[in-house]
Amino acid sequence: MKHYVIILVIFLASCSTKSSKNADSPSQPEQSSVALYILGTVQDGGSPHVGCQKSCCAELFNNPDPTRKVVSLGLVDHQNQKSYLFEATPDMTSQLKLLKEHSRQNKETPDGVFVTHAHIGHYTGLMYLGREALGGKNIPVYAMPRMKKFLETNGPWEQLVSLKNIDIRPIKNEVGIQLTPNIKVVPFTVPHRDEYSETVGYRIIGPNKSALFIPDIDKWSKWEKDILKEIQRVDYAFLDATFFDGPEINSRNIAEIPHPFVVESMELFHNLPDGEKSKVHFIHFNHTNALLNQNSDSYKKVLEAGFRVSAFDQKISL
Repeated sequence: MKHYVIILVIFLASCSTKSSKNADSPSQPEQSSVALYILGTVQDGGSPHVGCQKSCCAELFNNPDPTRKVVSLGLVDHQNQKSYLFEATPDMTSQLKLLKEHSRQNKETPDGVFVTHAHIGHYTGLMYLGREALGGKNIPVYAMPRMKKFLETNGPWEQLVSLKNIDIRPIKNEVGIQLTPNIKVVPFTVPHRDEYSETVGYRIIGPNKSALFIPDIDKWSKWEKDILKEIQRVDYAFLDATFFDGPEINSRNIAEIPHPFVVESMELFHNLPDGEKSKVHFIHFNHTNALLNQNSDSYKKVLEAGFRVSAFDQKISL
C-alpha cells in the first residue's frame, strides 16, 4: 500500500510542476488561438552599436548576443493560419525565420508587414523582399499615407513597388483593420521626428486580450491622448524605453532625439494600481540602456516598481 501512496504523491507533484510553468513560455503548447511574440527589443542601431567604444558594446563585437535584435513583434493567428510582422528591421531575415517557426507554417513570409515610421530600424528590412534578396511576390505592407508615398517615390523602395515585390495596403489614423476573425489592428498617430513619414503606434486586439505597441514617441506630454488611460484600455502595453535616464546620453542633444526616459515614465505611471503597472512592458532599448542587462540596478529598479521589461522571444497570448 505504501508503494501506491508514494507513486501517487510523485504523480501529483509532477502534475503540479507542469501546471505551474509559464503558459507564455515559447516551449509550451499554444494556450490561445492568437499569440504575440517579441522578435526584437533593441533600438534602431542595434547592439553592439556602430562605432561604439563603450563597455556596453566592447565584448559584444567579439561575442555577439543572438537575442540582441532590433525591435519587432510577430503576431500569429494559429486557428486561421495567418501571421503578421510589426516593423521591418535590419534583423528581419532571422526574425522572419523565427516567426515562421512560431506560426508552424511552411511559408517564409508573413501575411502582412506593419511599419510604424521611416526611421532605419523600422522599415529598412523591406530591402530583403526585393530583387537582390527574396524577390517577394505582392507581400502586403501596411502603411500610413506619408509612409506609403515615401516608399512609392524614393529609391530603392519604389522598385519594390514597381516590381510588385510588395503590395502597399493604405491604413488610416484610428481606422481598424480586421485581419482575421480573431485579430483586429488599429493604427494611431503619435508625435515623433517625422522627417519622412508620420509615426504610428498600434493597438492589437485578439479574441481575449489586447496590446498597445508604441516603440517610438517624443514625450508622453506631447501626445494628444492620455497614456494612463490608454494603458487602462489594454492588457499589455509595449512602450518606448529608448533611454533609461538623461545621464545615459550626456554626449548627445536630447532635443535632436527626444524620447520619454524610463525614469520619467515610471514617475508618470507611479500612481497606477499594481495591476495596471504590470501591463507596462518597456521596449526599444538603446545600446547604452542598462535594461539590456538583467543584472543591472536599473533593471531591478523597474521590476521592483511593478513594471516589466520586454524579453526576446517572449510569448504573449491574446
